[in-house]
Amino acid sequence: MTAMSILSRLRRLRPRHAALAASLAGALALAAACGSTEPRSVPIEQTLFADTLHVTLSQFTRLPSGMYVKDVTVGTGADVAVGQTLSVRYVGNLANGRQFDANPAPKALFQFKLGAGQVIPGWDIGIQGMKVGGRRMLIIPPELAYGANSVGSIPAYSVLVFTVDVVSAS
Repeated sequence: MTAMSILSRLRRLRPRHAALAASLAGALALAAACGSTEPRSVPIEQTLFADTLHVTLSQFTRLPSGMYVKDVTVGTGADVAVGQTLSVRYVGNLANGRQFDANPAPKALFQFKLGAGQVIPGWDIGIQGMKVGGRRMLIIPPELAYGANSVGSIPAYSVLVFTVDVVSAS
């Protein structure tokens, strides 16, 4: 709810609530003057991760984009390259540990062209440099995922944690 809609509702309160309404309106005006009251993203470094995700940032590499990556298993196949079509398995979690998507076997492999914008930017950036047969964890800031948009069960400004297995590249 925005500050304007709250103020609009407060104006309709009964006179006996006028003092409370005035106090709340003042607080909202101060908050609006200091910046937006809308939710904002929390930097990855300040994000609390569920223990089940096994995220210790000091074990990850921070990329210039601001996302973090960690090779769980370095593949033995060829390096993946921008422009290749990759077939992957993945699990996607919110920082609180809640899984929002996955494609385990026997589901079909997920295919996309690396670097073509067919996936969120965090995938195009974070999967580069992997080898076929590799598994990598990606910690993606909202700016490289869905930003201010809620998508399905993913709330706005969510840090996403993916584990991606590259099965093949062509």
